[in-house]
Amino acid sequence: MPYDSISDLPASVRDHTPKHAQEIYKEAYNSAWTEYKDPSDRRGDASREETSHRVAWAAVKEKYEKGDDGDWHAKNH
Repeated sequence: MPYDSISDLPASVRDHTPKHAQEIYKEAYNSAWTEYKDPSDRRGDASREETSHRVAWAAVKEKYEKGDDGDWHAKNH
């Protein structure tokens, strides 16, 4: 199910990423939820939800990286 707000995101996202990363995650997840509605558009037997989470994390990883502390931090460019 798409997320209405960042407060609805899984704890693993809310508790370990900055607000901007949470916004990226939510928007990417919701977009992927719509884009990968048809199972033939997904890789292998991945569920719609699993695919959407993968897309969302990939979007976050473009600007953030996981630190040694387990939290996500903005990449230094």
